[in-house]
Amino acid sequence: MQRRNFVTHSLAAASALAALAGTAGLQPAMAADAAWPSADQPIRLIVPFPPGGTADVVNRLFAQQLAQVLQTSVIVENKAGAGGSLGTRQVADAKPDGYTLLGATSSTHGTNPAVYTKLPYDAVKDFTPITQVITVPGVLSVHPSVKANNIKELVALSKAQPGQLSYASSGAGGLGHLAMELFKAKSGIELMHVPYRGAGPAFTDLIGGQVSMLWEPLPASLPHIKSGKIRPIAVATAQRSSELPDVPTFAESGVAGYAVQAWNGLLAPKGLPKDIRDKLHKASVQALADPQLRQRLAELGGTVVASSPNDFAVVIANDVATWKRVAATSKISLD
Repeated sequence: MQRRNFVTHSLAAASALAALAGTAGLQPAMAADAAWPSADQPIRLIVPFPPGGTADVVNRLFAQQLAQVLQTSVIVENKAGAGGSLGTRQVADAKPDGYTLLGATSSTHGTNPAVYTKLPYDAVKDFTPITQVITVPGVLSVHPSVKANNIKELVALSKAQPGQLSYASSGAGGLGHLAMELFKAKSGIELMHVPYRGAGPAFTDLIGGQVSMLWEPLPASLPHIKSGKIRPIAVATAQRSSELPDVPTFAESGVAGYAVQAWNGLLAPKGLPKDIRDKLHKASVQALADPQLRQRLAELGGTVVASSPNDFAVVIANDVATWKRVAATSKISLD
């Protein structure tokens, strides 16, 4: 019987390792179905954010290619709510049979565990990592009126005018907020935080000069940078971005050890049998090797990772630990 080859779109982009591997559901508690995936049962890929955003677009592109590799259908479902917690919890509670997956992000499995003490899932213990799909660099941009062309000048200006410069974020407790708090802690400066409901209004006020600066992923920032409405002064990656080759990294600019990226990844519920995990990982890596998919993801500002489950587990554990420290130091809690 031929398996279907299509994607059905919904209506609505160490000890830590040992602990994670031990709780990621790789115990031989249940035997995998050798026929996985079945042609008669579609795979559901839950995106815990609304349609149209980066997480949604990335997962739809990925799901389409994954369906071709697996020769079965992959249904993308948007389950938005509570900052991504609603859909994420749904996957955590799902049967670990390989038919319910999560399009996780650096929010659901990085910043959310740091700022919500009553999060309805454990980012480390409740999931089986499959692969990190892409990383997306962050960039710090300022309004043209800010008299600083680089991080050293910005730090000096901030220290000369403590608390007078402001930074916008697309939401309290989000990656941009915590990334800036980490920058403040590492550079010893004071900045006023102005949170917005989304990146759109934050950019509007940055362009209008109501706020001094904004840390956002490169894809959202790039159009405004190219138009000259805002000025980039540092990228939050280990190496310079090919999109902004003349803009130095934070580390080059004197902020040692500062590298913050948004990411998207694939997770399953804990308890997923190892042979299904391995099949799913192999198929994911094959899908992410497709040149057309890689090009589309690059156009979104993403760099394909296609990591091993263990490497992805380390990323999650490290992100949760890092942002919990930042949130504790900065006294950020959204409960």
